[in-house]
Amino acid sequence: MLRIAACGSIGLGSALLIAALLLSTYTSSRIARIPLDIDTTLVSDGSGTAIDSASLSEQHIVTNKNVPLVSQQQVTVESPANAVVVTLQVGTSVRRTDRQKDSGLLLAIVDTVTLNRETAMSVSDDAHTGGAVQKPRGFNDESPPTAIPLRHEGLSYRFPFHTEKKSYPYFDPIAQKPFDANYEGEEDVNGLTTYRFTQNIGYSADGKLVAPVKYPSLYASEDDSKVTAPAAMWGLPGDPMEQITMTRYYAAQRSFWVDPVSGTIVKETEHANHYFARDALKPELTMADYEVTSTEETVESQVNAARDERDRLALWSRVLPITFTATGLIALIGGGVLASFSLRTESALIDPGLDRADDDLYRGGAAEPVPGAEAETEKLPTQRPDLAPESSPPGSDPPQLGSAEPPRDSEPPDSSPPAGSSPPERS
Repeated sequence: MLRIAACGSIGLGSALLIAALLLSTYTSSRIARIPLDIDTTLVSDGSGTAIDSASLSEQHIVTNKNVPLVSQQQVTVESPANAVVVTLQVGTSVRRTDRQKDSGLLLAIVDTVTLNRETAMSVSDDAHTGGAVQKPRGFNDESPPTAIPLRHEGLSYRFPFHTEKKSYPYFDPIAQKPFDANYEGEEDVNGLTTYRFTQNIGYSADGKLVAPVKYPSLYASEDDSKVTAPAAMWGLPGDPMEQITMTRYYAAQRSFWVDPVSGTIVKETEHANHYFARDALKPELTMADYEVTSTEETVESQVNAARDERDRLALWSRVLPITFTATGLIALIGGGVLASFSLRTESALIDPGLDRADDDLYRGGAAEPVPGAEAETEKLPTQRPDLAPESSPPGSDPPQLGSAEPPRDSEPPDSSPPAGSSPPERS
């Protein structure tokens, strides 16, 4: 039984050590992947200058300053989503909170992108665009949405696991191309250490408009990127009926606070500017110029999601490997001890002298035994006491010592001499 227990303990310890090695090398890399159950709503609020959509049907377009705005992103997982890739569908909208229903909607876009679950990079090539955007529809349009293939490159809506302190290409679905997100430093967000990245699209680092992007139209006729209207509609001096064509431009600045372990964006600020102009660097009519920041509820939710991802990674990459290693070493040592006891027990059963020699070893060496203390003694038979002290009569055999037969009861012999005889002579 000791031998079986020793083999079992050694086998268990070896298995635990192998499992710890696999967890720390192979399994942890399989765990560090974008989850497939993402379903969240990210909300940012702020203020800015925005167009009054009701004035579009009038003779002069009106813009309002310091209006309250809210930006909302609805993120869900779509097909294909498997062990290698995940597809995110993100619906983004910006609306004025001082207007009701559709009258307050300023911007809306539905973006779909397929990401590598490990690197968070878009999966695209010459044959596969890796994403799409929905073609804009009118408020009363009941037709199904139409997806326009759009090639995505770089990161989208997430950063990779174990984010590094470097620049990453981050895709902008409005500009339809990636721009660098540059590492700026570490900051604490609700007790979580994060990396802050900044992205400039058309702006310089100090917020100056330097190279705005011409708005890429989603229509073949470019109806949403170039607009021709009377000068009075644009609010320009001169002939009010003169037809003026203006081009729509876009520029933005973003800051991301990223959990470096899971790549989750826990907080975001965005300054976006949509405007019409004849000269790219001279805005003439602002459509929406706003700055929004993630709400406290959104930040708390994202921080909790990042902590959950951290705990999951720590469980499989540190806690379980360390636990399995410690338990495996204990099992191996225990198996070695049991094996030693098994050999000693077997030796004692085969040759008791070997076990006695081991006992002498544990007593500190082979000491010379004390005379008589440990010597084997010989048991002597006990003599029966003489129960008949008188001498036996002449001619009879003396009693045998140790005889088991008891003496028979008899008449004592007559010791007087016969009549007429003389006493015997004393020799």
